Amino acid sequence: MTVVWTDLLAALALVLVIEGIIPFINPQSLRRMLETAAQLDDRTLRIAGLASMMLGAILLTVVR
Repeated sequence: MTVVWTDLLAALALVLVIEGIIPFINPQSLRRMLETAAQLDDRTLRIAGLASMMLGAILLTVVR
């Protein structure tokens, strides 16, 4: 399998676009969400991060 840097850069660009949608549309909602996340313990945040990574890997496998 060869690494295609343009695909990686396109994926990173898409992540930036998607992550910019919420603060652009509703910054107050983002602030509330970040305040809530700041109060979660480390274990909960790690589990959420792991679930997000697994879902992303599964989705990538299905799409590719």
